[in-house]
Amino acid sequence: MENAKPTPTAAELEILSLLWENQPLTVKEIHEQLAITKDVGYTTALKIMQNMTSKGLLRREPNGKNHLYYPVYQKEETRGTLLDRFLDSAFAGSVSGLAMQLLGNKKTSARDLSEIKRIIEQMEKEQPL
Repeated sequence: MENAKPTPTAAELEILSLLWENQPLTVKEIHEQLAITKDVGYTTALKIMQNMTSKGLLRREPNGKNHLYYPVYQKEETRGTLLDRFLDSAFAGSVSGLAMQLLGNKKTSARDLSEIKRIIEQMEKEQPL
């Protein structure tokens, strides 16, 4: 049986986003960035990052008196895992159901529609139906 990748919470995704842009970072650096937009304590950030390390989302390396944190999974891989789980739970695995819901909920620009068409055409060339 394949080991399931851990699913990050919303708070964990915020930390991962910071690390994807600027890895490696210390808890202090993460806390400083989080504190710009929300009221979060240092010990809260530390605890979340300790939990993320235990879950296998982060790896930690000693660096003097501090530790440097790195994401275990890259952004695209994490997004894929989250999307797959969302697709399975909310749309019973139906990609077309997700696409129709998404396109029906928002005003889609001509540029976005053109890009979607281009991607579909490319996929059809690579893997004929």
